Amino acid sequence: MHNTSESQSPAAEPRCPYFGECGGCLYQDVPYQEELRRKEEILREILQEALPAQDLSIRPVEASPREYHYRHRLDLRLLKTREQKIFVGFSPKDRFGVVDVEQCPIAMGAVSDFIPELKRQAAAVLPSEYRLANLVVRCGDEGRVHWGGIGKRSLRQQPEDYLWTEVNGLKVYYALDTFFQANLSILPRLFEVIRRMPVWSPDVTFLDLYGGVGLFCMGLSGRYGRAVLIEDSKNSIQLAHYNVLKHRLNDITVIESRVEDVLDKVLTELTGPAVAMIDPPRAGLSAEARAMLNAAGGRIGQLLYLSCQPEALGRDLRELAGTWRVREIIPFDFFPKTRHLETLVRLSPAGED
Repeated sequence: MHNTSESQSPAAEPRCPYFGECGGCLYQDVPYQEELRRKEEILREILQEALPAQDLSIRPVEASPREYHYRHRLDLRLLKTREQKIFVGFSPKDRFGVVDVEQCPIAMGAVSDFIPELKRQAAAVLPSEYRLANLVVRCGDEGRVHWGGIGKRSLRQQPEDYLWTEVNGLKVYYALDTFFQANLSILPRLFEVIRRMPVWSPDVTFLDLYGGVGLFCMGLSGRYGRAVLIEDSKNSIQLAHYNVLKHRLNDITVIESRVEDVLDKVLTELTGPAVAMIDPPRAGLSAEARAMLNAAGGRIGQLLYLSCQPEALGRDLRELAGTWRVREIIPFDFFPKTRHLETLVRLSPAGED
C-alpha cells in the first residue's frame, strides 16, 4: 500500500450519493488537481523503488477531458436475495454484497441514466435459479446503449449491433464481449502523444502485441509502413478482422495467437526497424512475456508499454531493466475519481545510451 501526503488537503463535494460505501471511487472528495497530484506521487514512489539506478523523468499526469461522465462501460453485479429482492450495483468497500445504485456519475450520461431500466429488464429475464449475475453495459459514439450478462451468449452481438468510436478518422468497432478502453474522451490525447514520438518512419513495422480489436493499429495508421496485430482472444480477433476488412487496411496483418508463442517467428521475418506496443491486462506481463521481450531487445528498436496498474508496471520495468532503458514516462488519467492510473512508457535497448 502506497500512501500520499493528505494533511490539510482541500476538500470537494462528492457527486455520488453512494461515495464512501461503493468500492469504485476513491477521490470524489478532493479537487481534481489534488487527485492528479496524489496519483503522480504514488506512481513516482513505485517506479523509483523499482528502478533506483535509473534517473526517471515522469511527466505530469495528463488530465482526462471529462472528470465525470467518462466511462462508456459499466460492470455491475446483480444479486437476488432469498426474499426474491433484486439488487443491481457495485461491490461495497469492505463487505460482501452489492451496493444497490440508481446512477453512476463517472459513467457516460446515457449509461448512468439506463441503470433503472437495466434493473427492470434484467429482472424480467432472470431465470429463477439465478442468484448472481455480472452485467455489462456499454455505449459507443452513436449513443446506443447495449447490455448483457444473463445467459451464455448474452454478450454476443451481430455486426449491425457493434459499438464504435472514431479514432484517427476511422470507426473502431468493438462489442460487449471485447476489451476496449473505458474512457473514450482521453483517447485523442493519447494518440496525439504517441503519434508525435520520434519512433516512426515509413519503413517501420508496428507490432501491436495484445492488440485487441485493433485500436492502436488504427489509431496510429499513417505513422508506420506495415503492422502486425497479435491477439489470442477469439472475440477480439473477430472484431480485429472485421475492422481491417471494413476499412480495407491492407497494411495490417492479424494473427490469432498468444504473443509468447509467435513473436519470435514474427521478428525473424522482419526486414526493417520495428516498434512494439504492449497493452497487457491489469496484472501486467507474465514471466514468460518478460523473458521474451528481453530476448527480443536487439530486434525491436522501440517498445511502448501502456499499463493500467502502477505496481505491475514497476515489477515489469524492473525485470526488463537489464535489456531495456526507460526513455519517457507519461501518465494518463483514464479513470478519474478511482485509484487507477494509466501510464505510457517508452523504452529502447539499453545499449543505445
